[in-house]
Amino acid sequence: MSKWFVEDLRGKIQIKHGFPFKSQFFSNQKSDFIVLTPGNFHEKGGFKRQLGKEKYYIGEVPKEYLHSKGDVIVAMTEQAAGLLGSCAKVPESGIYLHNQRLGLITTNTDKILKNYIYHLFKIQMVREQIRLTSSGSKVKHTSPEKIYDVKVPIPSINEQQNIVTLLDSIDNKIELNNKINAELEAMAKLIYDYWFVQFDFPDANGKPYKSSGGKMVYNKELKREIPDGWGAGNVDKECFVRNGFAFKSESYTESGYTIIRTKNFKNGSVEFGDIAYISQTDAKSFKHYELEKFDFLLVMVGASLGKNVIVNSNILPALQNQNMWCVRSKYSVQHFTNQLLKRIIIEQLSTSSGSAREFFTKEFFKKAKFVNPNIELKKLYCEKVESIFNRIDIIKNENQKLTELRDWLLPMLMNGQVTVKDT
Repeated sequence: MSKWFVEDLRGKIQIKHGFPFKSQFFSNQKSDFIVLTPGNFHEKGGFKRQLGKEKYYIGEVPKEYLHSKGDVIVAMTEQAAGLLGSCAKVPESGIYLHNQRLGLITTNTDKILKNYIYHLFKIQMVREQIRLTSSGSKVKHTSPEKIYDVKVPIPSINEQQNIVTLLDSIDNKIELNNKINAELEAMAKLIYDYWFVQFDFPDANGKPYKSSGGKMVYNKELKREIPDGWGAGNVDKECFVRNGFAFKSESYTESGYTIIRTKNFKNGSVEFGDIAYISQTDAKSFKHYELEKFDFLLVMVGASLGKNVIVNSNILPALQNQNMWCVRSKYSVQHFTNQLLKRIIIEQLSTSSGSAREFFTKEFFKKAKFVNPNIELKKLYCEKVESIFNRIDIIKNENQKLTELRDWLLPMLMNGQVTVKDT
């Protein structure tokens, strides 16, 4: 039971419908404006950048539908399960367009804060009301009028601000950590590209190999010049490649070994939103499918085809479910293998023609060729980036704990079980 007064939102918020931007002006080519869609929302709330999948707009833009930084928007259509009523905050001004199917929320600031609404719409009690009053058989829809009837706990403005300040501080730390990890990953990729794509790895004198006149030889198999002493490789010879096991839902438990499923692959990581477990006792029968830190997982079939993650310690101990490949280096050069798979194998998959299912068979890993450096250089690369990936692992663990803390606090803050002192 809520400590705060529970009231409907009518007269406290306003929701403005978006503009029906014309699809003939959507473009894959970068332009000044990006059209927002329900795909820009995380299911539990928050803004999701669609890197590489942005809907750029090249038509005329009504200025009143150009978002400002901090605008709070709500998904009025359930494009994906659980998305209806999800809120996001626009991260930048003058770029994003307020599209149809999205509502722009403003508030009567004497009664309720915009950022309080943003967090409020994350709790199950609010989202369930929106879902139950929605219309549509296949795709659920809501409307401003239906949202105005939603009943929510409303503390004083001062208490709302204290709640917002606390939750925003956790969100900001998670976002900062994500940015740090993105920079760290970019550093490791830059070194990989410099050494193994541009061939400017350190030579015997510590100078960049190709730029310093290092010997290049033509490789008939790869049909290109590569550094002297290198050859052609394929993943099947260099790595252990295995499919997972079809774990049955009736064997799931409340805790134990994590079962990693393709549905858990989100933004290059395993997301702890819908995790399944089996008991430690049962897990002993499936040691063959046990995952190790930094294993590379690649979805081989289905809606998530081609998505991949690197296993971090925050999900361990864990077992590999079906419909994904686990790729592990045979020669203890996993960091090199992971960069190779991200850059070369995935690129080859995306440019291949034919049935998508064919390219994720074991046969693919035998056919895909890549420039294969000597083992000493691969080990040197792994030594150089080891600290980078260990730091990424630590930060992902921290983000998991912060997310669990925020999700635990959220409903209790909103019903007054937990209060925040003035700061």
